[in-house]
Formats: sequence, structure tokens, C-alpha cells
Amino acid sequence: MNQIEQSRQRIDSIDRQLLQLLNERAEVALLIGKIKKENGLPIYDQSREDEILSKLQKKNRGPLSNGSIVKIFMTIIRENRNLQTQFMMQQSED
Repeated sequence: MNQIEQSRQRIDSIDRQLLQLLNERAEVALLIGKIKKENGLPIYDQSREDEILSKLQKKNRGPLSNGSIVKIFMTIIRENRNLQTQFMMQQSED
């Protein structure tokens, strides 16, 4: 096996780990959505999102830039917020 194939196998393994972690994060976000609904809280919390992004930028050691980290996590946060919205809408219909 050459170096490119070995590196690609590492990437495949990392991708599987990322997929697992993203879905685990989504499950927790759904739980938070349920708690927000029970307590009459809005889904969107700008201060919490700002806090998350700030912490991530402080911990970032590269090679991804802080701008890249923000873009990636804004997408993750947005998709988790969409899950919470879908959950709340389904619960309202029941």
C-alpha cells in the first residue's frame, strides 16, 4: 500500500469518527430542543452560539483558520437548530 492509500484510509477512519460525533451531537441537540420546548424557550440563542464559536476559535491550533472553523461550526449549529425546529413542529402537531 502506498502512502496516498494509507493517508486516504486514515481520512476514511477520521470521517467515520466525525460522522459518529456529529450524530451524537445532534442527539444531544434534540434533547436540548425538548427541554427548550418544555420550558417555553426559543430555539435560537445567539449568545450561546457566539460562546461556542469563541471557545472553538481560542482552542484552534490549525492548520484550519479560525474563519474556516467558524464556517464549519456555523453549518453544524444551523443543522442542529433545524433538527430542533423540526422536532418542535412535530410535537406541536401531535
